[in-house]
Amino acid sequence: MNLSLRLQKARALTRRHFFKNAGLGFGAVALQSLLSREGAGDDSGYKIPAKAKSIIYLHMAGSPSQLDLFENKPALQKLHNTQCPQEYLAGKRFAFIKGTPKMLGPQFKYRQHGKTGQWISELLPQLGKVIDDVCVLRSLNTEQFNHSPAQLFMHTGNPLLGNPSMGSWVTYGLGSENQNLPGFVVLSSGGKTPSAGKSLWGSGFLPTVYQGVQCRTDGGDPILFLSNPQGMGRKARRETLDALNDLNRFQYQTIGDPETITRIAQYELAFRMQLAVPEVMDITRESQKTLDLYGAKPGFISKAESAADPRTLYKADDPTFANNCLLARRLVENGVRFVQLYDWGWDHHGTSPGESVDETLPIKCRQIDTAIAGLLTDLKQRDMLDETLIVWGGEFGRTPMMQNNRHTELKKGFIGRDHHPHAFTMWMAGGGIKPGSFGQTDDIGYYPTENKVSVRDLQATILHQMGIDPHRFHFAYQGLDQRLIGPTQQGQVIQDILT
Repeated sequence: MNLSLRLQKARALTRRHFFKNAGLGFGAVALQSLLSREGAGDDSGYKIPAKAKSIIYLHMAGSPSQLDLFENKPALQKLHNTQCPQEYLAGKRFAFIKGTPKMLGPQFKYRQHGKTGQWISELLPQLGKVIDDVCVLRSLNTEQFNHSPAQLFMHTGNPLLGNPSMGSWVTYGLGSENQNLPGFVVLSSGGKTPSAGKSLWGSGFLPTVYQGVQCRTDGGDPILFLSNPQGMGRKARRETLDALNDLNRFQYQTIGDPETITRIAQYELAFRMQLAVPEVMDITRESQKTLDLYGAKPGFISKAESAADPRTLYKADDPTFANNCLLARRLVENGVRFVQLYDWGWDHHGTSPGESVDETLPIKCRQIDTAIAGLLTDLKQRDMLDETLIVWGGEFGRTPMMQNNRHTELKKGFIGRDHHPHAFTMWMAGGGIKPGSFGQTDDIGYYPTENKVSVRDLQATILHQMGIDPHRFHFAYQGLDQRLIGPTQQGQVIQDILT
C-alpha cells in the first residue's frame, strides 16, 4: 500500500520530534552547530573551567596484569604456588577459574623509580624514567568481570549496548577545535577490535556526527571511502554534495528528522577532511629524532594486523602502537578533541599459545613502553602535556591466583591469570593531574584498602578536567536526563589527584 507523503510524515513524527521542532521550522538547522567550536550540548550550566583541551586515552584491550606491572606484592610472592585460601573463593564469581587454584606471585622483578619511589615492573623501564609525570591509580574497581560489558561500562558508562562513548560525550559537549578534522578519532593495533566492538566509539543516542572516526594505519587511505571515486575531481565532488544537501534539506523540511541535518554535517566534514586528514596522518613529516623517541616506523605494516590469530605473530619491535602514539600527538596538536587508542592482545589467560603472562606480556610491554614514554616526553617538550590528558589502562584487573581451567600446574608459556574486577591499576598524566600514587590494595592485591576508585569516579574526573560538570552534563533521551556517569551520585571527581 502506497502511503501519501503527508501520512508518511505523520507516522515518522514522534511526540519528542514535535515538541522539539514545533515553532522552529528550518531554523533547527542550528544542528549545524554540531561541528561548531563551542560544542552542541545544551549548555545548561555544565561547563566549568577546564584543565585539559584534549584527551589521549590508551586502552589495553583484554586488561594487563597489574600484579606484574605496578603492584609489588612480597606477601603474594611468599604464597606463590600454594593453594588459594578459601576466603578468596567462597561466594566469588570467576570467568574461568575452577575449584581451588594456586596462588601466582609476580612473575617479574620490581624496583622503585622517580622522586616518588613508584614501584614499576622491569617490563616498563622507559615508563619508569618518566613516572614523575604520572599519577598511578592503584585502587580501581569495576562492576563487570567479562570483557564486553566491562569495556562498555568503562567507555560508555553502561554495560549494555546503545549508549554513547566517552569520546562522543566529550565532543558533544565541547565540539571540535578544528573544523576540518573530526573531534573524535580512533586508532587501533594488536590485530583485532576490542571484544565490545565498534560500539566502544559509537554515538549511541547522541547525533551520529559524534561517533568516533576510525583511522587506518595499514598503508591504505587513512579513512575508508573518504577519497573521491575514480574520475571525480574536487569540483565535481563539491557539486555532487551541493545536490545531495539540497535533497537532504528537502527531506528534513518534509519529515523533520534531525538525523538528516547530521547527515549534511557529516558530508561536509568528509569533504573538508579530504585535504586535512592525509597531511595530519603523514608521520614521515616528523624528524628522525622524533620517530626514534617513539620507536615509530612510517609505512610499517604488521602481519599481525591482518592475521586470524595475531597473538602468535606478536613481535617486541612491532611499531604499530608507536606509530599510533605519534599520530595521536599530531591529531591533538591539530585540534582533535579526543583520540582513542585501542591495543588488543592483553588478555593473558595462559590457556593458548600467545596469551601468557610469562611470555606474551613482555612482548606487549615492549611494544608500548618506549612509545608511551616518548609520547609523554614529546608532549612535555612541546608544552602540550599540561593541556592534554593522558589515560592508560584496561577494563579490569587480573587475579592473584593462576587460571586453572586448562593447566593446574605452572608451565612455561602457559602461565595466566583470570579476570579480576575487584582491584586493578590505571594511570593518568597531564591535564591538571597531580603526579604520584593514589590508592592501595591489600597484601595480595585482591581488594582496595585505601581510596577506592570506581569506574564512575574515573569518568567524572575525566569530564571535570575537560571542563564539563559530570553531574549536570546530560542528554534527554527516553524520558530521562542521560549521563555518562549514570543516574546516581555514585561518580565523584577524585579531588586528591588534581593540581
